Amino acid sequence: MAVKELIEVKYSGQVDHTMDFAKVAVQTVAILIGGLLIWRAVIAYQRKQRISRKRNSYFETKYSKHWRK
Repeated sequence: MAVKELIEVKYSGQVDHTMDFAKVAVQTVAILIGGLLIWRAVIAYQRKQRISRKRNSYFETKYSKHWRK
């Protein structure tokens, strides 16, 4: 659209949906960013839990410790 057409549409009183589209676009971007942040937080939490988890010594035998030798 040319500048003249944009000005005519703005001041003609017709319904303009650009603000609605802009709001939906902003909400979409916010949801994506929020989802990525939550995803990274869950990964960091799981990594922390995995590191701090105590290993069970039930399956540790001489064979399992030295089977590659």
